[in-house]
Amino acid sequence: MKDFLCVLGLIFIIEGLPYFVFPEKLKVYLAKITMIPDSTLRFMGITAMIAGLILLYFGRR
Repeated sequence: MKDFLCVLGLIFIIEGLPYFVFPEKLKVYLAKITMIPDSTLRFMGITAMIAGLILLYFGRR
């Protein structure tokens, strides 16, 4: 559970960093995301999840 909380904390830090450092650029970027087709966003999401699983596999080896 301790490792899980550490990882969760790091995720929040990494996810929050762009909002803190580049708020005006992030608004423009997020507006552009609405123009991307759902299928492309789903593909990007599954690709990120698979990359995360691969990193977990090699990190826990």
